Amino acid sequence: MVQIGYPATFRPDEAGRPVVRFPDLREALTDGKDMAEAVQESVDCLGSALAHRLANKEEIPYPSKAKRGQRTVPVPLWIAPKVALYWAMKEAGVNKAELARRLGVRETVVRRMLDPDHATRSEKIQAALEAMGKQFLVVMEDAA
Repeated sequence: MVQIGYPATFRPDEAGRPVVRFPDLREALTDGKDMAEAVQESVDCLGSALAHRLANKEEIPYPSKAKRGQRTVPVPLWIAPKVALYWAMKEAGVNKAELARRLGVRETVVRRMLDPDHATRSEKIQAALEAMGKQFLVVMEDAA
C-alpha cells in the first residue's frame, strides 16, 4: 500500500513566516503568514506541482518517508487518483495504448485520465486501476 502524501519541512524565514519545502519535489515551495495558512498552502502547492509534472510528462517520484522535523502533506483528492494511475502504469510497464486496449476504449480516454485539467470521473480511474490489479482507497485518520 502506498500512502499518497509527501513529506515537507515547515521552517520560518528571516521574517518568521513559515516556508514549506518538499524534498521529493524540489520545485514545490510555498509559505504562509502563519502556520495554519502554510499548511493550507502546502496542499495546494503539492497538488499544483504534481499536476505540472503530469501535464508535462515528467517523472513523479514516490513519496519518501517523513524524517524527523517533517510532516506529511496529503495529495489533494482532485489529483491523487491520477497520480495513482500514473504509478500503476509505470510499475506494470503499461503504456496508454495498452491500457486503452485492456479497457476497450480509445487511447484518448486514457490520455484524459492522466490529464490534470480534465475532470475524469473517479469510476473510470478505478476501472483503469482494477484492469492493472490495483485498487484506490480513501482512508480517514485522526489528524496528528
